[in-house]
Amino acid sequence: MVLPLLSRLFATDLAIDLGTSNTRIVARGAGLVLDEPSVVAMRDNEVLAAGREAKAMLGREPGAVTVVRPVANGVIAEPDFAQKMLTHFLARIERRWLTHWRPQILMTTPSGITQVERRAVRDVALGAGAREVYLVTEPFAAAIGAGMPIQEARGSLIVTVGGGTTETALLSLAGMVHCESVRSGGSDMDDAIIQWVRKHHSLLIGLRQAEAIKLALGSARPTSADRQFEVKGRGLIDGLPRIVVLSDDEVAEALRDSVVAIVESVRACLERTPPELAADIAEHGIVIAGGGALLHGLDDLLRDEIGLAVTVSSEPVNGAALGAGKMLDGLEMLRRVAASP
Repeated sequence: MVLPLLSRLFATDLAIDLGTSNTRIVARGAGLVLDEPSVVAMRDNEVLAAGREAKAMLGREPGAVTVVRPVANGVIAEPDFAQKMLTHFLARIERRWLTHWRPQILMTTPSGITQVERRAVRDVALGAGAREVYLVTEPFAAAIGAGMPIQEARGSLIVTVGGGTTETALLSLAGMVHCESVRSGGSDMDDAIIQWVRKHHSLLIGLRQAEAIKLALGSARPTSADRQFEVKGRGLIDGLPRIVVLSDDEVAEALRDSVVAIVESVRACLERTPPELAADIAEHGIVIAGGGALLHGLDDLLRDEIGLAVTVSSEPVNGAALGAGKMLDGLEMLRRVAASP
């Protein structure tokens, strides 16, 4: 009885958004304390690096080093590597924010994952040192982070475009009425750019180069900006290093299928919306969040295709982590909405 009480008094509870692209950790009372790429480098079964340092090794590592993205399409693809990466991140912040007591951890997950995938998330958190693990869906946490009135008797629609998944969730009275989940996101956009450059320019490029192209030229549809970007890679024909120049219209065409999938996900959710909640959405519009929400022109495209007001969240990138962090202060809501692993 005494030990559990002491652990609650001295442990720092954490909210963790273990995403396909990035891992973000919020400590109760301290805010965002870690934001690192979800990448880990291993050598001889030991962590060599994690986060930005490990990401810089992608495609450049020698045979003795293995660089892994342990989270794919929003779910844990490599549990052992994910646990080692999370343990490394927790150790990094332990000196500043944690005590030797094991923390209570709230993890965000995509809404469309299976029971087995939920258990995998829970097991990774426990293996990394959690005392107790709660799970909450990412759209719910992102809606709280965006300041949406999800506890009211009013429909709220949020679209989260993450690294591995896109989810369109209809929320009301602190519950999820309906959610459309598509295992497609920013990472799929990177893959689409890689395939486009390979097909149209006979050039092989890596994920880091594709991400740089997306950030520099990415757009939901063609624009009149006439921007260009130098792309460096290996020629398919002669096998030699080459440089080609990409235009923003080419990148928009490469991303077209990914963008269409997002629009269709929103349309499918709206088609299943009850009439009273549909009236609320017509009045208050849609909020988009996640790193993909920053894709140039995505809000305008959705506005034109759906015919509703579309707003980018005030915290598009960190919203899910910050929203989960706010839930740490409300144990009643936490127990009400947290999924059972």
